[in-house]
Amino acid sequence: MEDHKVRVRVLESGCPRYHAGDEIYFDGAFIDKEKSAALCMVALSAIYPFAYAARRGGSVKPTPVQCPDCGECVKFQVERLDS
Repeated sequence: MEDHKVRVRVLESGCPRYHAGDEIYFDGAFIDKEKSAALCMVALSAIYPFAYAARRGGSVKPTPVQCPDCGECVKFQVERLDS
């Protein structure tokens, strides 16, 4: 199965570690550390199912994904880049 590149963009953030417009790039199963903002493990748990689906060629609807860390709401948008 072919891997696809995926971008995760921060839409809104109440977390001091993320700002609207921050981006995280996945090249297949790996995070492109040179192009990406930091990624915390709680945020990763929220975006993982969508990033995995996009990476494997699935269609990801443009629905915001929210980090489950209470009090510090961060909304992400996941998209496949080579669709």
